[in-house]
Amino acid sequence: MEEKLIQRLESAVARLEALSVGFQPGGSPESGGDAAALDPSVLAFDDMMAQFVGRVTSAAEKIGGQVLDVTKVVAEAFSVQKDLLIKVKQTKKPDMAGLAEFLKPLNEVITKAISMTEGRRSDFFNHLKSAADSLTALAWIAYTGKDCGMSMPIAHVEESWQMAEFYNNKILVEYKNKDPNHVEWAKALKELYVPGLRDYVKSHHPLGPMWSATAKATVSAPSKAPTPSAPAPPPPPPSSLFSSESPQPSSSRPKEGMAAVFQEINSGKPVTTGLRKVTNDMKTKNRADRTGIVGAGEKGRVSSPSFSKAGPPKLELQVGRKWVVENQIGRKNLVIDDCDARQSVYIFGCKDSVLQIQGKVNNITVDKCTKMGVVFTDVVAACEIVNCNGVEVQCQGSAPTISVDNTAGCQLYLNKGSLQASITTAKSSEINVLVPGAGPDDDWGEHALPQQFVHLYKDGQFVTTPVSHSGG
Repeated sequence: MEEKLIQRLESAVARLEALSVGFQPGGSPESGGDAAALDPSVLAFDDMMAQFVGRVTSAAEKIGGQVLDVTKVVAEAFSVQKDLLIKVKQTKKPDMAGLAEFLKPLNEVITKAISMTEGRRSDFFNHLKSAADSLTALAWIAYTGKDCGMSMPIAHVEESWQMAEFYNNKILVEYKNKDPNHVEWAKALKELYVPGLRDYVKSHHPLGPMWSATAKATVSAPSKAPTPSAPAPPPPPPSSLFSSESPQPSSSRPKEGMAAVFQEINSGKPVTTGLRKVTNDMKTKNRADRTGIVGAGEKGRVSSPSFSKAGPPKLELQVGRKWVVENQIGRKNLVIDDCDARQSVYIFGCKDSVLQIQGKVNNITVDKCTKMGVVFTDVVAACEIVNCNGVEVQCQGSAPTISVDNTAGCQLYLNKGSLQASITTAKSSEINVLVPGAGPDDDWGEHALPQQFVHLYKDGQFVTTPVSHSGG
């Protein structure tokens, strides 16, 4: 604690010395840059970085390799955001085109992190994906008002971390009994955003950045913070996962994640235009070429888990309050955020994809999917997993019933609000349920559900008991 106070004092003295050099004999500062750097909100961001980014970096240095590389990119992104916060104090609120130019340095760093997740899948893919997805939270600085298409800054940070937490939890589970350094890294990354960045934004920018009211004109965007130790930018990423077209030049490729957000800003459209939202013309009830009927036989199939012959991909709200997500392959950022408790979600024939359901729905069915991830908030009736292979389902709110039928390999992540859920399994194997620890810093507990049973005839009836994994 004493060392931290000394570091803060030394830093403050250095800033004051720099500020004094910037004054002309006439008493006016040579520029507003040093004064802006001493703004309380910027100093608070400095302190937040020293505490939380420092902890992530320290853990990464013990691991090394790709984990350290991506952590350096995370640190670089926060340094760039600090520069932008300083520039906000000197800049009039720009229009959408000006905002895109202003945010370009941040976009470049985030794109670099996203590129590290592309190509051949690394042994540390979950680390890379968690770090890259988490940087979406830094887009809170693009919030310009309730009509800009984004959630408010505090909510945006929390929602962005929820996307990254899906992969972060996998790290905690994988390394729980293997390497405490990886567990420390995952916990530190979460605390960087929640409570770190979230509490900072809540205290200093709850309604978005405060642009200068006195600046004469907008200034050009600052250059990226120098980071000599940062890894060289990786090769250009392949074509977008949202397109089945052949690869295009990188300048014209559709971007994913934060890159898509900034690309849309640059086009002058609302910030979130690029997200996969369902518009009225996409809904079956407004389309003449669709009947909106899903055969009842599909849901009841009981064939062995396998991936069906792919048809056209769908993500739409059909007549009868049913969301249909079908034949999505390799799409990691599918989102349904316009739902209500009277609607159901039916996910069929998807592979190597991740779907987020942001809001309360009545029922969720995951049918005949392979290597599929589903993250949902609340379900009124039940979440059903049937005819699947290698799926992961995370409940962030409540779910009274979860059923797993004819499925091989299923990881269920429960929130504290869903620990009372009734879990039913039939004709399934390798079902693991992960529950949070008692305290915020405690490790997740992993429980394998029995798939073998012993039946003994006793007192005129059969008594069934599960076979323990120790063979006892």
